[in-house]
Amino acid sequence: MNTSSIQLLQLDFSPRGDRSHSRQMGHEFVAAWQTAHPAGRVVTRDFGANPPPFVTEAWIEGAFTPPAGHSPSARAAMSVSNAYIEELLAANEILITTPIYNLSVPAALKAWIDQIVRPGLTFEAVPEGGYRGLVAGKRVRVLTASGADFRPTGSFGAYNFIEPYLRAIFGFIGITEVEFVYTHSHNLSDAARVAALEEAIEAARKLAVT
Repeated sequence: MNTSSIQLLQLDFSPRGDRSHSRQMGHEFVAAWQTAHPAGRVVTRDFGANPPPFVTEAWIEGAFTPPAGHSPSARAAMSVSNAYIEELLAANEILITTPIYNLSVPAALKAWIDQIVRPGLTFEAVPEGGYRGLVAGKRVRVLTASGADFRPTGSFGAYNFIEPYLRAIFGFIGITEVEFVYTHSHNLSDAARVAALEEAIEAARKLAVT
């Protein structure tokens, strides 16, 4: 692959800004990725500070009716969704940094997913029944932060709904290579938080260059 054509789409979903542990992991990932791909391009969206819009009646009109008849509000809704989808399709890798909220994804991440899962663009119905993903050849890296240990083998692993959901929804649109790194147990003690964060940062760096 021509390394100058490699593109990383970095999506940050924590509202905590510089205090965010998931963002800290993301910074380390991107630094390692850029070292490995010096000619690569990084496109960043700070959805923690500027969340994607939720699906509205105008969005539904735009996504499920012919463009020629769209109202101005439907055209506006589709222009936002189209921009997100174009970024997704242009990327070779997608980096998601996010907290775990209430056992799953924060609202901003769910809103972005609802914007990019579009019939005819990222998935389609097949004649024999069911659906087929239209997004292929990409990798998703998810860097998560949480107060408890939500790793699948952790003490709260049974309450981890973020990993199975993201694996399922990305698989639905055709992306099956999804990797997770957890920084966890931040509510236990300073020592536990520091140890978990250091371990997760090292794992994120390694993931960035594989």
